[in-house]
Amino acid sequence: MNFPAELSYTQDHEWIRLEDDGTAVVGITDFAQRELGDIVYVDITTVGQSLAKGDVFGSVEAVKTVSDLFLPLEGEVIEVNDAIEKSPELLNSDPYGEGWIVRIKLADAGQNDDLLTADAYQELVGA
Repeated sequence: MNFPAELSYTQDHEWIRLEDDGTAVVGITDFAQRELGDIVYVDITTVGQSLAKGDVFGSVEAVKTVSDLFLPLEGEVIEVNDAIEKSPELLNSDPYGEGWIVRIKLADAGQNDDLLTADAYQELVGA
């Protein structure tokens, strides 16, 4: 499994990449996509909404299950990755690249204290 060191992680199996402009990119981890199996649909209806940390911002549907997506940091959902709406399998094939899910405008850039490092996340999932 892949755990890029430049990303931060949550216990809910999302990754987050903080950008210099006060935004962040969010996706699901390699571990999460493996657990879900073949992803067939992504449902994000929160663009333009300000959400609290831990709020559901959408869901992913795999062949056998539907899983909620939780916002790792407080902010406004400002963009959905159009590519995953057309090709949801990108979450399986490239979860840290072309398979990113949303971009958020952070409410507070200093709120990342609860995020996990790659090593801590790897330990959490037992990999």
